[in-house]
Amino acid sequence: MRGMRGSGHRGVARRRLRRWLLAAIGVLYAASIPWYRESGAAPQVWLGLPGWVTVALGCYVAAAILNAIAWWLAEVSDGGRDEGR
Repeated sequence: MRGMRGSGHRGVARRRLRRWLLAAIGVLYAASIPWYRESGAAPQVWLGLPGWVTVALGCYVAAAILNAIAWWLAEVSDGGRDEGR
């Protein structure tokens, strides 16, 4: 069926994009860890918060947005009766 969502080339492209989004989410979570911060260094203040907190919050917001897009691209079946039509 040509008109079905996720079929053919378009479905492959959606799956590939979803994989990239999930990989980007992993990178964002790794970047949110303040491992790069030197111990004993005075924290920089951004938006009224220590810089590492601001970076972590930004990473979490970006990860949430990318996760929402990845779920939007996912093919999820609810198992309804109209599925075969």
